[in-house]
Amino acid sequence: MKALRKAVLPVAGLGTRFLPATKAMAKEMLPVVDKPLIQYAIDEARAAGIDQFCMVTGRGKTALVEHFDVAYELEATLRERNKQTELKMLHDAQMPPGAMVAVRQQVPLGLGHAIWCARAFIGDDPFAILLPDDLILSDVPCMVQLARAYRETGGNVVAVAQVLHEHKSRYGILEVGADDGRLVEVRGLVEKPHPDDAPSDLSVIGRYILLPDVIRHLAVLERGTGNEVQLTDGMARMIGNTPFHGLRYEGRRFDCGDKIGFLEAQIAFALRRPEMADAVRTFLKTYQESA
Repeated sequence: MKALRKAVLPVAGLGTRFLPATKAMAKEMLPVVDKPLIQYAIDEARAAGIDQFCMVTGRGKTALVEHFDVAYELEATLRERNKQTELKMLHDAQMPPGAMVAVRQQVPLGLGHAIWCARAFIGDDPFAILLPDDLILSDVPCMVQLARAYRETGGNVVAVAQVLHEHKSRYGILEVGADDGRLVEVRGLVEKPHPDDAPSDLSVIGRYILLPDVIRHLAVLERGTGNEVQLTDGMARMIGNTPFHGLRYEGRRFDCGDKIGFLEAQIAFALRRPEMADAVRTFLKTYQESA
């Protein structure tokens, strides 16, 4: 079993739900407290031992790569002003030379197509996928939990969560087999089914570890739900040939592609910061009293 060292981050979306803020700014650069969404995803992957990254980008997304580059002028200014804390934050975010590449998804043909665009980077290696819109607050980073499950099972592992009946049509839904309360055997996957037709209430969220076989299935570029190349369809074709499990991860997920989810994440992550928690609780109480 090969070690997990690679991660793909699909970041070519237009971020239309956050217009006008995302007109000239990548939605993945929107900050939660003081870190952009993309950095949370990269930090989570690094915690799992991943050290090679591929961003699948689109037009106007160059800032995503530049965020992890060396900022010589800024660093020089911080040194002159003896801003050691800020310097350390910059250094912690930087990538070693050659650790990050970017490929273009010129046409928005779906998540499966985005992953297929990274095929040369993936090669014959297992790889993680992190969707930065899904921000997960947990004591043990979600990708660390997935990596442990990958080493345990030797196959594909996806993070899963229960969803409300009426929300089943928003996600890829699992058909489940054996279930020990933590790991669930995946016997089938359906992309955005009608709630009454969904095989379970377990949905895939934006964290995956997949074997490279999925690229062979995505390469057909078959259109599925929404007339897009669906990653769910490619994953479904691997079931029965390689081990496939869903992991009930520990943590709380925030959908930062949604305005309410994004605002809730701001509060939740600020409350985890000792230097901010008391002040945040105070202003929340003020708003609650004035409501």
